[in-house]
Amino acid sequence: MRRMRNERGPESAVPTPATLPASGPAAASPYPPPEPSPKPPTPPESSPAPPPACGAPPAARRRTPRSRRRAAVLVAGLAAGASLAAGACDAGAQPRADASAAPPGEALRTKGCMVTEKLIPTCGAWWGIAPEVFTGRSPAVALERAERRMGRKAAILHVYHRGGELFPTREEREVARSRLLLINWKPSLTHSWAEIAAGRVDKRIDRLAKHIRRHFPKRFFLTIHHEPENDVRPRPGSGRTARDYAAMFRHVVTRLRERGVTNAVFVMTYMGAPNWASRPWFGELYPGDDVVDWVALDPYADGRVRDFAGFVDKTRPDYPNWPGFYKWMQARFPGKPIMVAEWGVFEHPADPHRKERLFTSAARQIHRYPQIKALVYFDSPRAPRGDTRFDTTPGARRAFMELARSPHFTATRVP
Repeated sequence: MRRMRNERGPESAVPTPATLPASGPAAASPYPPPEPSPKPPTPPESSPAPPPACGAPPAARRRTPRSRRRAAVLVAGLAAGASLAAGACDAGAQPRADASAAPPGEALRTKGCMVTEKLIPTCGAWWGIAPEVFTGRSPAVALERAERRMGRKAAILHVYHRGGELFPTREEREVARSRLLLINWKPSLTHSWAEIAAGRVDKRIDRLAKHIRRHFPKRFFLTIHHEPENDVRPRPGSGRTARDYAAMFRHVVTRLRERGVTNAVFVMTYMGAPNWASRPWFGELYPGDDVVDWVALDPYADGRVRDFAGFVDKTRPDYPNWPGFYKWMQARFPGKPIMVAEWGVFEHPADPHRKERLFTSAARQIHRYPQIKALVYFDSPRAPRGDTRFDTTPGARRAFMELARSPHFTATRVP
């Protein structure tokens, strides 16, 4: 979400295309489709053999040769959602443990749950927050306050950088001792995407790479220019076409890797709005599987959203060809984890129980979306379109705390 303007734009002014953006390879998804029931489907015959159960003895995994073990960990990460839907990776023996039973700030852990090289938790999903945004507080102070408010420690801290800023900062590095960082970076506010792809800010990228190599060896999430949809200028030669964005993203990732940044897990972050996803150039934004590790969306609750399903699979009658973001991502990226990199519920004076209702629905429905491996809330009293703080009413705070302390979000330990 950005400060100065409505991210979602004039939705009613966008024409509806005749067809959806082209889908990806016709590969079988390792994740089940969203269903009303959390019961996992039987994997297709072409799927890889299932990994050991989450509670399998660690010694059995240690005997696996290194290359095969890495493959097993990746398969486990992709299959974790399906097993969680059936309660296979629960905290203890119960697949539906009472979220309220977790002591404040204490995470329930599951034996055998792992984290892959691309930071995919094999059990459940990461719980994260962009804390107290637009308050002027430093990330560490804002995070400490937010964690106290929600009654648990966050697995992911979401922070924002732009231009020539070097990151992670010293403060962010300290926070990351026991958490994961999700860093949102816009390489330039003055150069076009085409100019960045052509190398105009390479010195800036090189300086950042040197900083990361010197100061931060830990793995972290990095998204490049999030929510690009409403920055696209489709006119050829504008320097900001969808293809220019894809070229810019690819250039930045490649340059960082060539300069020795091997610990960044790259995230492509979409808005998650049907009007932008229905543009004819939308499919051209994607820079390629080899430079994208996770895909993400940033949905917010407008008046049409009634529950968590409405966040992640938002549809609209005026865009009848759009199936919803989660469904589209499953078809387009069957092998990639999905992150909800921002989500928020705006305060609505006419509906004081709205936040409580939506947070409660998230706790009830999250198991229907096993490909979602991280959920990161955008907490701000002054977001561009309203107040997204999660604790503006006692009921909202209680529902949010119960969601945050659910075994689904505490099963895997932060590396």
